[in-house]
Amino acid sequence: MQAIKLFGIGQYGKSFNVTAQERLNCYLEVQPGDDRSVVAVYGTPGLDLFTSFGDTPVRGIYQRGDYIYAVHRGTFYEVNNAGVKIIRGTIGTTSGRVYIADNGSQLMLTDGTLTGGYVYNYSTLAFTNITSAGFLGAATVTWQDGYFITVIPGTQRFQVSALNDGLTWDALDYASAESNPDNLVIAISDNSNLYLFGTVSTEFWTNNGATDFPFGRVSGGATEWGCAAVNTVIKYDNSLVFLAKNRMGQVIVARMNGYTPVRISTPELEFIINNYSAVSDATAYSYMLGGHPMLEISFPTGDATWLYDGLSQVWSKLSSYNLNRHRTSININYLEKTIVTDYSNGNLYRLNPLSYTDNGDPITFEIISRHIYQDDKRLVIDSLQLDLEAGVGAATGQGSNPQIMLAVSKDGGHEYGIEQWVSMGAIGNYKYRAIWRRLGISRDWVFKFRITDPVKRVIFGATASMRLGKS
Repeated sequence: MQAIKLFGIGQYGKSFNVTAQERLNCYLEVQPGDDRSVVAVYGTPGLDLFTSFGDTPVRGIYQRGDYIYAVHRGTFYEVNNAGVKIIRGTIGTTSGRVYIADNGSQLMLTDGTLTGGYVYNYSTLAFTNITSAGFLGAATVTWQDGYFITVIPGTQRFQVSALNDGLTWDALDYASAESNPDNLVIAISDNSNLYLFGTVSTEFWTNNGATDFPFGRVSGGATEWGCAAVNTVIKYDNSLVFLAKNRMGQVIVARMNGYTPVRISTPELEFIINNYSAVSDATAYSYMLGGHPMLEISFPTGDATWLYDGLSQVWSKLSSYNLNRHRTSININYLEKTIVTDYSNGNLYRLNPLSYTDNGDPITFEIISRHIYQDDKRLVIDSLQLDLEAGVGAATGQGSNPQIMLAVSKDGGHEYGIEQWVSMGAIGNYKYRAIWRRLGISRDWVFKFRITDPVKRVIFGATASMRLGKS
């Protein structure tokens, strides 16, 4: 038996013959070089139901102190840590994404129509429609240095509120992003800078303390990369990420490094994304998972979800039961837990790395290996042993004798043979080995592994008994 390197960082996109590697609902973690394995594969978190608003999706969600604030249909709610909901106000629309920001004493939200805005006062509990004659509308809202900042719909302009007051606006308190003629998509504050994203360009402004208008453009602060999907502009690992587009046409996933967008998507992933019929409806959110800064980006039209791990810099697929995409959409960090919304209903979930179902539905863990070959010679594999965490079976019911599946491709990953299921070991059987025997002969081997039982999933290596076959 000899150790073989099954898993790498590749991702299938253009050609199975180049790489057939894929990961579904799992991520990689590189281990110290003096330990048993170099790369371990872990399952992604499950979903525990926190509370539910009903059968339609939550439009916006925000965290402040011990409370969650959410908009569902036309109602603005306050939610406590037990999931109990209290109505705090109503808005004039029942659909469309709602954007939310706060200044410490007031919360401001848009209403999805690009013209309406509302302010909630944390102290008085008053929920008030913005009726200031100077308010010019709000496509999105952010906050910086005491000012609410909105993008004026269909223009290059952004507007700021009165200092520390989201109900008072002056029609002259606006400025324009003018390095390029494209309209603004979203304004977002990060690290004391105001990022103004247009469709094919981005400008950078900061608070310069001027009397007439508090913000000024950073000298030389512009880039000819804009935003291709407004709901992908999010804070990520002390920076911003977004689905980026320039005048050359195709999109990439980019992370801001200061004022410079840096590509984090790979050519294979970009090939996949740019073959979706639309990307403007994409959504994204981020969270930290055991030191891994995770970015989850979903493409509703493309019916797909991708997970980027900033620690390993590896992309993986995500999906939920009977779906091609993952069912989550928007998130907040609440009481040290990640709370996520469901794109298809009003559920809120806790993202839980110790849960192995999505609110009771099974999670399919699947990984496809590298090509295993040797100078175009025919390889016989008499046995293959997968090194995994055994003995993690459930005490009773499904998963009490958890199984793992192997399917083998001998044509470079294009087609796979029959599924061969073996046990991962019942609970406490930590010495159990998952072994498949008499796999045959091929010049090019690709292995697909799958787990569907609700148990812990950890794979950290493989060994095989191999020999050269006759040419």
